[in-house]
Amino acid sequence: MRIPRIHTEQPLAIGLELQLDDSASRHVCQVLRLGDGDRLVLFNGDGCRYPAHIVSADKKKARVQIDGCDKQSLESPFAIHLGIALSKGDRFDWVLQKATELGVSAITPLQTQRVDVKLNRERAQKKQRHWQQVIVSACEQCGRNRLPILAEPQALSDWLTSVDTEQKWVLSPAHEGGLKRGQSASSAALLVGPEGGLEDDEITQALAQGFQALQLGPRVLRTETAPLAAISILQYCWGDFGD
Repeated sequence: MRIPRIHTEQPLAIGLELQLDDSASRHVCQVLRLGDGDRLVLFNGDGCRYPAHIVSADKKKARVQIDGCDKQSLESPFAIHLGIALSKGDRFDWVLQKATELGVSAITPLQTQRVDVKLNRERAQKKQRHWQQVIVSACEQCGRNRLPILAEPQALSDWLTSVDTEQKWVLSPAHEGGLKRGQSASSAALLVGPEGGLEDDEITQALAQGFQALQLGPRVLRTETAPLAAISILQYCWGDFGD
C-alpha cells in the first residue's frame, strides 16, 4: 500500500507530535480512513519529507508524531518559470496540476488582451486559494517536497519586465524557432498565451524584453496542451528528463 503524503503549513521536526489542521484531518480520517498507528508522510515545503504515524484519530481530528526526516530532493536542476494567460473552466487548474508534476519552479497567472476572465479582489483571493490547493494536491501525489511559487495574477507587461532567467521563450505558432540543446542554461521563463493566442503587439513586447519565439511543430496546440509540451521539451534538454 502506498503511504499517503499530507501537506501541512506547520513547522515539522523529528519527534514532534502535532494535530493536523481540519482539512488534512478530514482527508486522513474520512477519505483515507486511516486510524491509530497507520503511517503517513508529512511535508511543509521546506524540501524535506517527514515519515510519521497517527497517534490518535476520530472523524474530525488526527494527531500524528513525526518519526524521521528525509532530505532527498525531487526538484529539477532546471528552474522553469511559467507565465500563462488565465483561462476559463478547469483548464487552468489542469495546467497548474500538470506543470507542478512536470517540475516547474514558479507559475504566474497573466492577464493578456484576449483573456476573458475578470477577477475582482474578492474573487481573485478565492481563486488564489483554490489554485494553491491544486498545487498542494499535485505535490502530494507526485512526491515533490517543495511547492512551486504561485504568484498573484498580473498584467503581461509587468511580468515581462520583472522575470529574470537565463533563457526566455514565448510560444508562437506564427514564428519559426526551436530549442538548441547544446547551449548551457540553468533557468528559463516560458510565456504561453490564452485561447486564440497572444496579440502581435504582445509578442513584440516579449521579443523586446529578450524573449525568443518558440514554435512547437506544425500544428496549433491548445492553451492547456502547449505549456505541458514545452515544459517537457525543456526538461529533456536541460532538466531531469535528459541524460
